[in-house]
Amino acid sequence: MPWIRNKPLHVVIRWQVLFTVFIALVFWGVLGLHGAISGFLGGMVNVVSSTVYAFIISHHKGFTAGGAIRTALRAEAIKIVVIIALLWTVFVVYKEVNASAFIGVFIITVIIFSMALFVPDNTKDIK
Repeated sequence: MPWIRNKPLHVVIRWQVLFTVFIALVFWGVLGLHGAISGFLGGMVNVVSSTVYAFIISHHKGFTAGGAIRTALRAEAIKIVVIIALLWTVFVVYKEVNASAFIGVFIITVIIFSMALFVPDNTKDIK
């Protein structure tokens, strides 16, 4: 993801993807195929919305505090719209969704996204 120039967001999205794949494999063994797919979709809803957020934040070109806040609020609003649209889409399209697995993984990936605060920001290290 070279188009995401914000290291904390880049790292956290990678964590979200790794957790989503790991938990989908665990759910496959415990809950079966539909549990695994539900968990995977729950994580991917947040991965997609976080990627959209990171893309918008990474392409901010303003130099004022007001511009940075406007960009952050715009990115957060778009992220929320993407989340709502994807949650609705999964529940409408995927009839065999395991709601507890889906929502559980979604919530955990939301928490993982908040860990971006703890990732040091040294943007020249992004490869």
